[in-house]
Amino acid sequence: MIQTTTETVFSFLIQTEDNRIDTTVASTQIRHLFKFTNDLDKSVQYVYPVAQEINDRYTVGVFAYHVTPNVYDGTVNLLPAGYWKYEVYEVSWIGTVVLSSGKAPATENDALLPAADTKGVVQGLVTKGKMYVADKDKTEQVQYTQRQEPSGTNYIYYGQ
Repeated sequence: MIQTTTETVFSFLIQTEDNRIDTTVASTQIRHLFKFTNDLDKSVQYVYPVAQEINDRYTVGVFAYHVTPNVYDGTVNLLPAGYWKYEVYEVSWIGTVVLSSGKAPATENDALLPAADTKGVVQGLVTKGKMYVADKDKTEQVQYTQRQEPSGTNYIYYGQ
């Protein structure tokens, strides 16, 4: 499970290479498209990580916070806090990898036509899981103020 806090930069380590679909290209030609779905309001956000490093057993990636999320620059706005589902789709290129509109698919169903080596192709789902997003300190929807304990007894008498 990925755990993070709202309005922060966060990184993840997930297993993607065990389920890799396109083994005909080098790992430098692969990017991962994330689909985040909020459990509470069912809102969906798609995003490619700001930075991604594929290792033999796992992939490391980084996301950044921004009020207006952008699929291609790695920014997300994971509000409201709570549980989110994530799905990770493998996208591969034959030519140069470019994360921009018209060059990289924006969703798992996006087919860029006409096909070209410079356009990414969604190969399929490689992993999925749950993510917990906690509220940033001092931004919780419910906040409690701690009061000093009374010096005397604090009894409530009933029926006297």
